Amino acid sequence: MSPTSSADQAAAPPRRNDRRRARTRARLIAAAREMLVNPHYAERSIAEITEAADVGLGSFYNHFASKPELFDAAVAEVLEEHGALIDAATSDITDPAEAFAVGVRYTGRLVITHPQIAQVLATKGMSLLDATTGLAPRLRRLLVAGQKSGRFADIRPEVAAVSVGGSLLGLLHLWLGAPESVDESWCDEMVERLLVMLGLDATEATTLARAPLP
Repeated sequence: MSPTSSADQAAAPPRRNDRRRARTRARLIAAAREMLVNPHYAERSIAEITEAADVGLGSFYNHFASKPELFDAAVAEVLEEHGALIDAATSDITDPAEAFAVGVRYTGRLVITHPQIAQVLATKGMSLLDATTGLAPRLRRLLVAGQKSGRFADIRPEVAAVSVGGSLLGLLHLWLGAPESVDESWCDEMVERLLVMLGLDATEATTLARAPLP
């Protein structure tokens, strides 16, 4: 047997172990994501989490030191997915106002397109307004870019971000709670009002808020 073959065989078990560990971690995070849609998620026990993940109870601490660490990892994964969705929708848009409108309209429509993400955002609520991933940092960048380009009025970015984020979280809460009453037109009307608040005239705000989404 050649030295190369021996080395390959010796390296194979760690790779299998790494894949097994990755699968276990992914199952734990997936179970945590399902639980995050309930405001009382923190009350779930580690035994309940591992049962939902279909992994051994003892394996939990091979990946996470505590329940909060697991739930933080699950939230981070949700925010990364949300951010990737926004990036994909706005990557070819150069106008900050248009990118803002598209990003917020896509986020509102998560109730339809990605209900689990919408539920997690609504559950975490205002704590996400200063998050370092997901919509929050993208909103801040767009608001600053909009002001620098003259598209948005000179409003303190933090105040604008809180106004936008609070409105959006409120919409998600209402839509999830009464899906038979709230629809996409609510989201578009909210975006229209937010654009006016940011300094666009009513006609352009209406155009951007009602345009076909990419």
